[in-house]
Amino acid sequence: MSDIHIRTEGRAGRITLTRPKALNALTHDMTLAIEAALHAWQGDPAIALVVIDAEGPRAFCAGGDLTEIYAAARRGDFTYPRRFWAREYRLNALIAAYPKPYVALTQGFVLGGGVGIASHGSHRIVCDSTRIAMPECAIGLIPDIGGTHLLARAPGRLGEYLGLTGHRMGPGEAIAAGFADTFIPEADWPALTARLTAKGDPAEIAAFACPLPADDLAQHRTEIDDAFDAPDLPTLMARLAPGDWGAHVRATLLKQSPLSMACTLELVRAARKVPGVEPALSREFRFTARSLSDGDLAEGIRAQVIDKDRKPQWRDAVDDLAPARIAAMLAPLDDDELTWD
Repeated sequence: MSDIHIRTEGRAGRITLTRPKALNALTHDMTLAIEAALHAWQGDPAIALVVIDAEGPRAFCAGGDLTEIYAAARRGDFTYPRRFWAREYRLNALIAAYPKPYVALTQGFVLGGGVGIASHGSHRIVCDSTRIAMPECAIGLIPDIGGTHLLARAPGRLGEYLGLTGHRMGPGEAIAAGFADTFIPEADWPALTARLTAKGDPAEIAAFACPLPADDLAQHRTEIDDAFDAPDLPTLMARLAPGDWGAHVRATLLKQSPLSMACTLELVRAARKVPGVEPALSREFRFTARSLSDGDLAEGIRAQVIDKDRKPQWRDAVDDLAPARIAAMLAPLDDDELTWD
């Protein structure tokens, strides 16, 4: 497959995303290929660990291929997107529970689905260029791929802030928020990969680790915790102070889908109460399964990716978003609930 290169090298299973012109966005076929490789290596005694990386300087993976999803929605086909998400979420759960070390080398943009194939791994490496984000509220989705599980584990109310704003974390911020583990300059990655494939031991990573970069969000933690502890979206918006930081955050939130933000608050908090990757993915699937037919996703993709006018017409407003609307998006799917086989 030209979009992905899967092979074995020494004691490592190697996965390289090879769609740099598309920012290594995940297609359904790529997801299936990664899943098949992981299952094959899981029981192979010759493979001691997995290393996943990507070609090109701009992105490790900028998420799922939204053009595929939009084209299906335009055809009135909601089955394909649901099938894609179900398969992707099963892959995320597989990575989170993988019994062998799973090393992700992430440069450039790591967004949405890219987070799913990197941040659930056991060893998550970032460099100077890494920018990790869950920007789904800007397109009418929610932080899925187990993202609400990751966000719920971030300190304080940082998870709500990152989920609603889609803030792009630099390497220091990503490590502080729990989305990455180790900072290693990208120039050292070839030597690191050679050691990993030869030795099959993730302990080799320690020899390359460098001091952590600054966590630029640390200076705003009190403001973040005060505002994003709010019980609902209107109260949160009202708590944003009128100073420069508060005004900037408020302006960002006013661009996002109100329905997505309100549901994200519910989902991150549900992930704190009932932790675990699989429960989070199951709750997220309830929203994504409805996101094209009943939510804002098609309009968000149109505005941000297809027409690029950056002027989405959301179905709801912050101040008149009924609790029943939120509950309906997150309600169980009965026979269509996410399964794990």
